[in-house]
Amino acid sequence: MGALTEELREFLDANRVGVLATRAPDGRPRQSLVYFARDGERVVTSTLADRLKARDVRRTGWASLCVMGHEPPYPSATFSGPAEILTNDIGAATAKIMQRISDAAETPEPMSDEALAEVGRVLLAIAIERVTAANYIPSPTRRAETRR
Repeated sequence: MGALTEELREFLDANRVGVLATRAPDGRPRQSLVYFARDGERVVTSTLADRLKARDVRRTGWASLCVMGHEPPYPSATFSGPAEILTNDIGAATAKIMQRISDAAETPEPMSDEALAEVGRVLLAIAIERVTAANYIPSPTRRAETRR
C-alpha cells in the first residue's frame, strides 16, 4: 500500500496550491509556490525546463510539496519522495493543472509534447513515498457528521 490514504487523496484533490521544496547545489532548501494536480500516487506541477526547481530535481532526484487547506482548522500535510522531470506524455496532466489554475469547469484540450516543448514546459513529478506533518486532515466519517 502507498503512502496516500483516501483522506489524503481527497485533501490533495480539494486543494490546488502548495509550496514546492527542492535542494540547491549548496544543500540549502529552495521553495516556490506552485499549482499542482494529483496523478495517481504522485503529484505533478508544470514548470519551465530551465527553472531552478527543474534543475534541482534533475540533479538531486528529490522534492517535497507542502499543501495547506484554506479554511479552519487549516489542514496541512507534506508529501515527499523521488522526483523527476517529464517531457513525454505530459499533455493530459498539464491540461489538468491548467484547469486547476483557471478554475475552469472543463479540462482544456491537451497540448502535444512537441507544442509544450516549443514553449519550454515540462512536468515535475513527485512519487509520494512519505507523508509528514499531516494535521487536521478530515476523515470521511467526520465530514459526514459535520454535514448533518
